[in-house]
Parts: sequence; C-alpha cells; structure tokens
Amino acid sequence: MISPADSLPPTVPPLPHDSPYARGLPASAALRWLNAGWRDLWDNPGGSLAYGAVMLLVSWLVVAGLVGLGRDYFLFPALSGFAIVAPAFATGLYEKSRRRAAGERIGLSAMLRVRAASGRQILFVGVLLCLLMLLWMRAAVLLFALFFGWQPFPGLEHVAAMLFTDPLGWALLLVGGAVGGLFAAFAFAISVFSLPMLLDERIDALTAMGTSMAMVWRNLPVMLAWGAIVLALLVLGLLPGLLGLLLVFPALGHATWHAYRTMRSQ
Repeated sequence: MISPADSLPPTVPPLPHDSPYARGLPASAALRWLNAGWRDLWDNPGGSLAYGAVMLLVSWLVVAGLVGLGRDYFLFPALSGFAIVAPAFATGLYEKSRRRAAGERIGLSAMLRVRAASGRQILFVGVLLCLLMLLWMRAAVLLFALFFGWQPFPGLEHVAAMLFTDPLGWALLLVGGAVGGLFAAFAFAISVFSLPMLLDERIDALTAMGTSMAMVWRNLPVMLAWGAIVLALLVLGLLPGLLGLLLVFPALGHATWHAYRTMRSQ
C-alpha cells in the first residue's frame, strides 16, 4: 500500500506570480547556459562523448532504415522532428550535470541507468514526445500529398529541385515550416524544463509539463533566444552527415540542465 506521503500530487493550481519559477531573465542568459553546458561536456568528457556517439549511431540507423525500406519521404520530417524527441533521451546528461554541481563524478554506465526522483512519470513525457514526432511525420506526408497530389516522392536526388524551383514547393516549405514550428514549439514548451524537473523532484508528469510551459511563457525573451540557439546548433549538427551530433547533443543536454537550475533557483 502506498502511503499518502509517498503519493504524487494529482494537480496544482496555476503558477503564482511569487513562485520561484516565475522570474524574468535577460536573453543573454541563454549564452551562459550554453557555456556552462560546454564546460560540463569537457569535464570527464568520456561519458558525454559516448552518449553523443550513441545518439549519432541511432540516427544513422534510422536514416539507413528509412532509405533501405524505401521510406525516404519520411527522412526530412524525421530529421526535423529530431528536435521534438531529443530531450527525452538526454536524461543521462542532466544527471551528469546535476552530480557535477554536487561535486561528484559520473561515468557512462551511471548516465545510462538514471533513476528519476519522480519514478516512471518521466516515461510519460518521453512517450508523449515520441507520439508528437510520429504525428508530425504523418502530417508532413499529408502536406506533401495536399500540395503535390498523388505524385510519387521524387527521391532524395530530386527533392531539392522540386521544393526550390516549383511554386508549389515554396508553398509547401512555408506551410510545412509553420506547421512544424507549431509542433516544435509545443514540444519545446512542455519538455524543456519538465524532464530535468522530473529527474530532480518528486512530481507528476502533468504538473511538470504545465510548470514548464509557465516557466517558458514568463521568461519568453530568454526562451526564444535559447530556442533559436538549440535550432541553429541542431541544424549545424545534422548537416555534416549528422557527425555534429557527437558534440551538439551532449552540449545542449548539459546546458538544458543549467537552464532548469537557473529558473529553479531564481
């Protein structure tokens, strides 16, 4: 039997204005988070780099699988959707930064066997992010059909010409970018602080996601700057054969933990 003291809170009222989370920060704070994440990456870097290597290998396998199965039309939605689901796989990086701040050292094995303070609540957010990514991938395919009808996907070697030399291609890029942006913004708002929070505190997933959205909204300038940094670095990480993920993914994971702790300690 679970005692009342051990049970998770079912819900909370709206975030009060005097909450420790409800603080405004300048946009320049985003650069401080990135700098702190970079320092965490290179302190005992083996675990962080191995973590990045695992994500790089998984990404290569996904790309090879889609191309090998003739599902290359899913490739661009999958790559663009990486930003939606990536935070769910960074809990080990959050844990390294948390322990480093406490003066502890942690290796890869401990980073891969993280025990969140919230228990399995963190899995709920991870599953939700995966579902959002799958929904975005399906929406992207439907958008292509909406603009180009039943015309088959031209293949990776011809898709650039279709998108950039055809007026319908430009329209697809604009509408698809807007729709994808909505998916990414929602995923970013509910996950950017909720996942570190669920690792660090005993709280339920819905409360953590709601609190994360409130923290983003009440610190909009710095969160817009942070979102732009994340997007730019992920694009740079994806361009050279995905190799940039080896450094970009762990650096952003560590930096996200510092963003959470900055908000929590204000």
